[in-house]
Amino acid sequence: MDTTGEARWRQRMDNFAAALARLDEACAQPSYTNLERAGLAQTFVFSYELGWKVLRDLLLYQGYDPNSPRDAIRQGFEAGYLDEDDCETFLDAVGRRNLLTHTYRDETAREAEALIKKRYHPMLRRLLQALEAKRTA
Repeated sequence: MDTTGEARWRQRMDNFAAALARLDEACAQPSYTNLERAGLAQTFVFSYELGWKVLRDLLLYQGYDPNSPRDAIRQGFEAGYLDEDDCETFLDAVGRRNLLTHTYRDETAREAEALIKKRYHPMLRRLLQALEAKRTA
């Protein structure tokens, strides 16, 4: 197997784990100022980006050929790294990504906060667990 591809997904995995640790910390806050809420959204965005990219890198290493975030997510489901609910949640996050660029609107920012804390963060945490199981296998 390609050791360069293996090194790439493992390095990206380390970055994803570090980003997710920051998201864990951000999601643990009981309440937010407007600035903190914007920080939560930004922390989610880079965690989400690293999540689908590490999934893509692993899939490429395994011989799949994802061409987009949606392809990586769907193929991640096919490969067993995401269950059906998490696949749908991840695809929902892809579709709502633009919502997170409008956190200057209070209503939009609060909606983003709820989605991140209740749906997207737990899904990313489960993805990390599945990928860590692969790394140690």
